[in-house]
Amino acid sequence: MLVVPLEAVRTETVVLNSRFLASLSPVDSVEEARAFVARIRAEFPDATHHVPAFIVGGGGSSLEFCSDDGEPSGTAGRPLLATLKGSGFGNVAVVVTRWFGGTLLGTGGLVRAYAEAGKAALGRARRAALVEVARAEFELPYGLYERVRALAIAELGVVLEEDFAEAVRLVVELPKDRLTRFSALLAELSSGAIVPRLLGEGRARRPL
Repeated sequence: MLVVPLEAVRTETVVLNSRFLASLSPVDSVEEARAFVARIRAEFPDATHHVPAFIVGGGGSSLEFCSDDGEPSGTAGRPLLATLKGSGFGNVAVVVTRWFGGTLLGTGGLVRAYAEAGKAALGRARRAALVEVARAEFELPYGLYERVRALAIAELGVVLEEDFAEAVRLVVELPKDRLTRFSALLAELSSGAIVPRLLGEGRARRPL
């Protein structure tokens, strides 16, 4: 199971008047990670440095990247990446944006500052599992709405859409390995009247 951040977080630390803003985001590809880094650079064009690090994938199949972005070699990107690797997260990107405060931190001070900035963001990130999911659509009578909705949630599903017309139309997202069981339970509940239509498959983050 790949553990990933549930959502984006941002934290701020100050070291000897230098401001360190750590922006963390879940990412699903190298392209998405690079786009996130570019967005942070564009958001804070007045900053002195934007130090990125990201891990895409997990375990033995992960891709890693970091950069010092003009800080002395080895003092920023590498300690930030080491912090990411120690967190247990995959599919994660962090950019630590620094505004120089007028006091040199030295090599050791920079290493500690960037590592601590990363740890602060990671400490606030909620953990999630990246799971294979399927999305299905179906209609049901109003009288079964509450029971079917509760059934979807009991099967670890998420209701994505609800339309109320002559009948109720639901779009639900379930773990892929639960779809067959969910379909069978719907058939049992409705005497075969409710037949889900598969809309697509993918991956989704689910809280741990």
